[in-house]
Amino acid sequence: MLAVMLLISIVLGLIPLAGIAWIAVSGTLTTVDGLFESLIMLSLSAVFFLNAFWELRGQNKPPGPGKPGSSSDQS
Repeated sequence: MLAVMLLISIVLGLIPLAGIAWIAVSGTLTTVDGLFESLIMLSLSAVFFLNAFWELRGQNKPPGPGKPGSSSDQS
């Protein structure tokens, strides 16, 4: 499940970057519309890449102790 979320986050982070590349290739990057579109797409991309980063960072974290009073440590 973690690998699927990671893959989806990376793909959805790359799509806005491709949109920015298209805006740059078409030559509308220097217009007001192109600048705002690029800013919005960079924000979207940053959110998805940050999600992927947090998923990878949380994967290496050791599990913490159980909640006090849980039924698993009482016998």
